[in-house]
Amino acid sequence: MTKTCAICSKGNNSAGGYSNRVRATKFNPTGTRIQKPNLQKSKNTKGETILICTRCLKKGKNLTLAK
Repeated sequence: MTKTCAICSKGNNSAGGYSNRVRATKFNPTGTRIQKPNLQKSKNTKGETILICTRCLKKGKNLTLAK
């Protein structure tokens, strides 16, 4: 299984890079970091266990969408 949402295909995101201190000094980058989606195991209408993000879980998309 991949680390993406089975419904909306949300995956990893690269974020960050500069702090507010960079604007005040010459050069001091903080580097990037990887943001990962909050994936949870849930059952769809067929009874299969899938990994979905919490946004889709709160909306109940696992109950309405059967692949």
